[in-house]
Amino acid sequence: MDILVDDLTQRLARRIRLERDQRSWSLADLAKTSDVSKATISKIERAEVSPTAAVLVRIASAFDLTLAGLMLRVEGPNERVSRAARQPVWRDPETGYLRRQVFSSPDHPVELVRVELPPKQTVTLPASSYAHIRQLVWVLSGSLVITEGSARHELAAGDCLGFGPPAETTFANESNTACTYVVTLARS
Repeated sequence: MDILVDDLTQRLARRIRLERDQRSWSLADLAKTSDVSKATISKIERAEVSPTAAVLVRIASAFDLTLAGLMLRVEGPNERVSRAARQPVWRDPETGYLRRQVFSSPDHPVELVRVELPPKQTVTLPASSYAHIRQLVWVLSGSLVITEGSARHELAAGDCLGFGPPAETTFANESNTACTYVVTLARS
């Protein structure tokens, strides 16, 4: 059985509150550092809403974490074998972007994520989300347009892109069919 999206929202809420408390930050401190409103952070911490990918990246960056790093803390330690039924799944409520953490472990430098991006949807992540990682994207099905700063990359099934220096990056599915891709992250 997959870890339910609602369960992950609850755990994400607790983790964000814990990260904020560990730094002795008020809601206002986190809001200022992340450029996310206090009201939104409060709703996230109460698990009243699931944050979008863009909001989650800004909050992770405020904690000096990547999105993958924050999710690793949310999901807890994994064993060397990542069983399909236990891989956490999170859905962006704004775009329907579905993220499955296929593999992550605190003692391993590589993470593997499977993403499904619905038709006609985009997700933009700030350069700060790539500050401490190296990343590859491999398209399994459909097509994906990745705009990395001013560079536009059009990828079809089977294509793979190795990311350059950190830059604001937009993942866009401009087609009428879903796109599935794998992200490999290596901590630097």
